[in-house]
Amino acid sequence: MTADEPENLSPAGGPDAGYEAFVRLLVEHEPRLRAYLRGLLPTWADVEEVMQNASLVAWRKFSEFQQDTNFGGWLLTIARFEALKHRRNMARSPLVFSDDVWDLLASESSAEADPAHRRREALEKCLGKLPGAQRELVLQAHTPGARLKEIARQSGSSEQAFYKTIQRLRAALLECISRTLAQEGQA
Repeated sequence: MTADEPENLSPAGGPDAGYEAFVRLLVEHEPRLRAYLRGLLPTWADVEEVMQNASLVAWRKFSEFQQDTNFGGWLLTIARFEALKHRRNMARSPLVFSDDVWDLLASESSAEADPAHRRREALEKCLGKLPGAQRELVLQAHTPGARLKEIARQSGSSEQAFYKTIQRLRAALLECISRTLAQEGQA
């Protein structure tokens, strides 16, 4: 192990807990990273190469990452520097952007890379605003493999009443999500 690689920790103090934490965070943020890099780089092959390099750098520096901070932002920063390095290496290519265009692409890609993430965060906030029983019904109804007839029976309501309740809750959540995203867009 080199000095710039994080020490692997196990669930009980042995190897691999640090690695598992890193992989979980990387997988969670991979779609956002891919979208960000696609906005910066001309080909998918370039995206794949820079993603691999950025992932390796992030792993080597993972011990420097402060837990409970924004892993996605940290990873995008590393990816941007790796993309810049890649761009310098491609400088002989006929398609090379000026630094101003590059910075504009980077900022726009960053803003566009996480709409799904923002929607998920808005959904979490809106679910948190629901009373406990309603939140539990929505979560039960959207659990993979859930049988709505069974959930309706367990909740003590008819299927028709249950479906209407779920429909109203979905509509309320959609409205809340839209309102939350609109407020964030104004901020």
